[in-house]
Amino acid sequence: MQTEKVIAHIVDWLKAYATNAKCKGFVIGVSGGIDSAVTSTLCAKTGLDLLCLEMPIHQAESQVTRADRHIDWLMENFPNVSRQPVDLTPVFDSLVAAFPKVQNEEERFMSLANTRARLRMTTLYYFAALQGYLVAGTGNKVEDFGVGFYTKYGDGGVDLSPIADLVKTEVYELGRVLGVNQDIMEAAPTDGLWGDSRTDEDQIGASYPELEWAMKMDEAGKTIEDFSDREKEVFTIYKRYNTANKHKMVPIPICEVPVGLK
Repeated sequence: MQTEKVIAHIVDWLKAYATNAKCKGFVIGVSGGIDSAVTSTLCAKTGLDLLCLEMPIHQAESQVTRADRHIDWLMENFPNVSRQPVDLTPVFDSLVAAFPKVQNEEERFMSLANTRARLRMTTLYYFAALQGYLVAGTGNKVEDFGVGFYTKYGDGGVDLSPIADLVKTEVYELGRVLGVNQDIMEAAPTDGLWGDSRTDEDQIGASYPELEWAMKMDEAGKTIEDFSDREKEVFTIYKRYNTANKHKMVPIPICEVPVGLK
């Protein structure tokens, strides 16, 4: 990959899109992970305003620290960057208290994890509307179009997606060239929705390089019969997520009423 040219292309694309949309800049949620670190740096390089939001909800201290350091680094290097901390923990706790109890605690736990992402999306759009900014998405290609590893109308609710045509290993390559802090480069990817140390690989059962491989195999028309052992296991995991989360990756279905019935 011609990394520096890719960086320049994305930065130019971001600036042109915001200019055409008559928006002053971007707002982004910085989590302490590689995707938000790279995306925020690309936005900063446009020279347009960039507002970085920190939105902890019972967040692990290590994630908060990495996010803080990254925003510090951005502000030291780009005068167009500002920060806004918003502690969403009490908001989340109040919402949980307002919901009725349910029988299945496991399903409730999953639903509340997605609720965290949707609270953050609401917060991002509040500041975007206030300032005339665009909400920049941080999803990569494998997450957005492979396994659908994001929350519908949560971190999937954005105005534009600068890195969604890059797989995770390519995002890391951009991070290396951009000079993203080493603690972020070395941190295991996590969605940060659970308030504990579980990683994306813990949840999915496969690493991002493995999922990238499976995505390529699927696009090449391969089937489960073409593989054995670990490859078979990874391909099965990929296909399961890809199928189950297809509703996130396609347009919302519209019931088209026949003309004669109107």
